[in-house]
Amino acid sequence: MRTVAVVGASLAGLSSVRALRSQGFDGRVVVIGDERHRPYDRPPLSKEFLAGKVTGEDITLEDDDEELDAEWLLGVRAERLDLADRSVVLADGTRVRADGVVLATGASARTLPGAEGLAGIHTLRTLDDALALRAEIEPGRRLVVIGAGFIGAEVASTAWALGLDVTVVEAMGTPLAGPLGTDMGRIVSTLHADHGVRLICGAGVRGFTGVGRVDGVALGDGRLLPADLVLVGVGAQPNVGWLQGSGLELDNGVRCDAGGLTGSPGVVAVGDCAAWYDRRLGRHHRVEHWTGALDRPKRAVATLLSGDSAGPDVAPAYFWSDQYGVRIQFAGDARSADTVTVEDGDPADRCFLAVYRRDQEPVGVLGMNQVRAFTRWRRTLGAPSVAAPS
Repeated sequence: MRTVAVVGASLAGLSSVRALRSQGFDGRVVVIGDERHRPYDRPPLSKEFLAGKVTGEDITLEDDDEELDAEWLLGVRAERLDLADRSVVLADGTRVRADGVVLATGASARTLPGAEGLAGIHTLRTLDDALALRAEIEPGRRLVVIGAGFIGAEVASTAWALGLDVTVVEAMGTPLAGPLGTDMGRIVSTLHADHGVRLICGAGVRGFTGVGRVDGVALGDGRLLPADLVLVGVGAQPNVGWLQGSGLELDNGVRCDAGGLTGSPGVVAVGDCAAWYDRRLGRHHRVEHWTGALDRPKRAVATLLSGDSAGPDVAPAYFWSDQYGVRIQFAGDARSADTVTVEDGDPADRCFLAVYRRDQEPVGVLGMNQVRAFTRWRRTLGAPSVAAPS
């Protein structure tokens, strides 16, 4: 293997390049990215960057003295993967031939019908998205956030702190019920009410009003919410459309084994576009979190270079969110739990730790402003027969 193409130039792609070099690969590395920017950190986009506390330079991921000896093809989209020719075909017609391929194309923000042609309606996934939204943030403006997931909640928190009038609309009866479960999702979402942000649950969006620019959000129940700007935060879809017809198996992402290997030798997938098989859960799933994009490429690159997926299971999924001055942390899988109990603190104080269990075995842990206790639990979560940490 003399050439490796890394398709995707964000954290997962950069982590893959670093892993290639740290694991001894001294051949040619080509990084392909459809954004014009060098790799940058996404979590600050909904928080510090949106608030103007950090700049684009501050969120750059590469170290000043980093020598990765990679070729960067930025601002150009990969359009096709030709496995027979072992090449990545770009939008400008260029073919990048490679012995190994790392798929790290991430995911794109979902949109809602009716937003086309109306200014003031935003999604938040990229640096350019954040720049466009930040340009419209002004105290006193009415912001409607559609979707009470983590991105929507973080934008609501940031906008509230900057003096905007914020309303959050969530189609589900309980926000965050998917990643945290109904009970804990309800508790975490009370942060909005604590700070005077309106939260409307169980309401779908019928459309938008305005001529040229949005001035309202029409709900399915007939209500009309006045809006000077709108943030649509209704999840993301994996960027795998360009892989249709490649021969790879696609099902809510690129299906991979427990080491990141796809159905084609010499092709691995990492980050938000990759659906790895999780032996603990007994199913494939995508991990759309920063730590997954940071850590899993090490395992995938080892698989790519050796051709062998054998190895220990990757750590359970972990993510965090900062909302209204509260640090929320979660590790594990809430969906597989049959019970959840508060082990420390009090949810009423927005400072507690809860443990999720399946058949009395811990499978997840949630902390609100419980960084130390959470860290102890997270260290032991993936181990067999987890016991409460002392």
